[in-house]
Amino acid sequence: MSAARVIKKYPNRRLYDTEDSRYITLVDVKDLVLNKIDFLVIDKKSGDDITRSILLQVISEQEQQGDAIMSQDFLSQVIRSYGNVMPGFIGNYLEQSLKLFITQQQNLRSQVKRVVGIDPVVAVTDIAQKNFNRWKSLQDEVLRRFAGGGRNRDEGSKGSVPEDHKKVG
Repeated sequence: MSAARVIKKYPNRRLYDTEDSRYITLVDVKDLVLNKIDFLVIDKKSGDDITRSILLQVISEQEQQGDAIMSQDFLSQVIRSYGNVMPGFIGNYLEQSLKLFITQQQNLRSQVKRVVGIDPVVAVTDIAQKNFNRWKSLQDEVLRRFAGGGRNRDEGSKGSVPEDHKKVG
């Protein structure tokens, strides 16, 4: 396996791809990700690895264009979760949830192609949107509970103790 491609970030905020010997944009970084090319972004001045920061910038640009994946409530809950839960738990949970979601989508696409014999991307758009909405709803509920705002599914109870659990006497 080859070493990761090195991208240098200069003080003027420009990114330089050392393999292609050219300046690149965040769109180019997005293309590297989509093409599953391993890379590392190094701050030229400090020598620090700033790959995560650059990936967050790519996500930020994506969120500003078209349909956003992350709601304002979701982003707020993520911010609130810093320092309030076991380190790494939320990140690991979200990462595993997304991997599961992607695997389910791939399985569904292959099943549709086998059964229907047409382009699965076209055939599953409606199903994928419904699955995504269910997944998003679940994630929002988990984050609400972590933030201490969880409620029972039965909206009528509003956190009250069920009758069969109340002390008698």
